[in-house]
Amino acid sequence: MLYKIVLHRCIYILAFLIFFHVLPGRGQETGVSRYGVPVINKFTDYQLSVHNDSAKKMVELLKFMPGLVLDLRYAGANNFTHRQMYVPAPRCTFLRLPAARALAAVQKELNSQGYGLKIFDAYRPYSVTVKFWELIGDERYVAHPGKGSGHNRGLAVDLTIIDLNTRHELDMGTGFDNFTDTAHHSFTALSPAVLANRKLLKETMEKHGFTKLETEWWHFFWSNDRGYEVLDLPFNDLLSNSK
Repeated sequence: MLYKIVLHRCIYILAFLIFFHVLPGRGQETGVSRYGVPVINKFTDYQLSVHNDSAKKMVELLKFMPGLVLDLRYAGANNFTHRQMYVPAPRCTFLRLPAARALAAVQKELNSQGYGLKIFDAYRPYSVTVKFWELIGDERYVAHPGKGSGHNRGLAVDLTIIDLNTRHELDMGTGFDNFTDTAHHSFTALSPAVLANRKLLKETMEKHGFTKLETEWWHFFWSNDRGYEVLDLPFNDLLSNSK
């Protein structure tokens, strides 16, 4: 009798685990980081997430948006850390499908005015956010790994506008990764030309569904309205499986 009770309980527990962790239609994370945030770091788990919700697909932006310019600052030392943060350095970058579609609409509108987009950073593996934190440790400048970031979820993009004829960046008053008040959207002690350039970027991005980060004129993010998970997948894995 005791054997039957134990057997029935084991069958019940097994059925519970299968129902809540394996059946299609439910999200799945690979595990929890040492900072306590669920992270997907297995490509098969990412594929399951996309199978359950196609909007979670990561889109390779250069393929999706011809004419886009990449200047991935963390692939080299030209950034605020003065270190190469992506090793090996990627030659591509990604956003989730809805954010990529919206960014393509931004590019199309700017192209009609003789402008284009240059990307400094988009998807950023969670392990890079951990490196930032361990190097800087200041939430004014880097995301806390206990939360993960919009970049880790494929929802945030750092970018600027370029002139399509000259390929030069429009003057935004500061460079990328400038952590002074001058980089804030609310800072107005700038030339009329700079203010107009910032307005063009902000209003075009907001028109197509992005939200600005107040302290960084270059940073915009898409709403996490579908529970997009934190990812720690190598660029090469995403690239080799992109279509």
